[in-house]
Amino acid sequence: MKAAEVSIAPATTAAELAAVQALCWSYRAYLENFAPVERRITEVFYPPAKYEALMGELAHIHARPRGIILLARQGDTPVGCGMTQPLDDATAEIKRVYVSDAARGLGIARQLCAQLVEQARQDGFGRVVLDTSRAFDTARRLYTGLGFVETGPYQPIPEEMLPHLCFFEKRL
Repeated sequence: MKAAEVSIAPATTAAELAAVQALCWSYRAYLENFAPVERRITEVFYPPAKYEALMGELAHIHARPRGIILLARQGDTPVGCGMTQPLDDATAEIKRVYVSDAARGLGIARQLCAQLVEQARQDGFGRVVLDTSRAFDTARRLYTGLGFVETGPYQPIPEEMLPHLCFFEKRL
């Protein structure tokens, strides 16, 4: 399928949120299996019990009017997600941008990120931040291509993880 056949909309129903949770679990599995460093990052930040609790709170953590959860579909098939949450009155954080293997390379992550940034702008935030693994060259190129610039950590990060992560911000 082509990216033009993809629809992206807020996830608001129980079925849509369940689809996002399933994509988030796939994302976690992808991280765990990518390389030993990403496995360690995942273990540090999202051990299974903590991730399970997070999945149960997604709708609250990313609730409107200061956050949003987006679900990308090809036809009726969920293929990607992304979300924002407020860090403070001026800063939104993009979290868990993920596109399934079958839908990669179609520009879906770019569409998700662009919509998340635009929603943050409409919600009155002055900047958007995010982080990613240094190993994810494609993601880093995507973020810089969308106008993000590399910056330092925007919240406390364990010292051992710092060499493996990149932090980005975009002023709105």
